[in-house]
Amino acid sequence: MARVTIDDCLKKVDNRFSLIHLAAARARQLKRGSRALVPNKNKFIVIALREIAAGLVTYDNLKTFEQDGLPEEAELRYGAPLRIEVADE
Repeated sequence: MARVTIDDCLKKVDNRFSLIHLAAARARQLKRGSRALVPNKNKFIVIALREIAAGLVTYDNLKTFEQDGLPEEAELRYGAPLRIEVADE
């Protein structure tokens, strides 16, 4: 499989700064459990860049790929609390 390049992605995104934000947002979604749109066994950021270069992920449709998982599942998976609860006294 050919390597993904920044130039491939810039054909789909306006500038490098927008590309960084879009790729980072998509990589976070993938890390949280969102399903990849391209077959790939690379790291999340590489998958995100491949999806952008293929034209599958844009700012317009980024929100549609978010997974509606339970916070408890994500907390168990990644070990970081997603919310802080204060006990009533």
